[in-house]
Amino acid sequence: MGETHTAPALGASRCSHCSTVAFPATSLCSQCSRPAMSPVALSTRGTVWAYTVQRFAPKSPPYVPPPDGFSPFAVGYVELPEGIRVEAVLDCHDFDELDDGAPVTLVATAPVPRFATDAYLKETR
Repeated sequence: MGETHTAPALGASRCSHCSTVAFPATSLCSQCSRPAMSPVALSTRGTVWAYTVQRFAPKSPPYVPPPDGFSPFAVGYVELPEGIRVEAVLDCHDFDELDDGAPVTLVATAPVPRFATDAYLKETR
């Protein structure tokens, strides 16, 4: 049998009263405080809103260094069409790829959201 591949998706919630979107999903709206939240899957494409580069290894635990050692990585906020910004790890070949609202695609949801630039995806697939 062939392996089934499911595209990653971030589960959020949307208020049926005021349309506020929350990630991660919650049962109470942060805008109007009503218990009117319904599940919604967020878009898998967005743009980099802001980022920084983690140039030293975080505290371990909880950080688990990769087998080949620590390498600097980008973390930042991705703005999605639903009007929400999601904090995520940002995969790229060169940190300059992330400037000027770079388009990115969701590539993983666990242990944290992870998005990748189009250039990174082209070379790794």
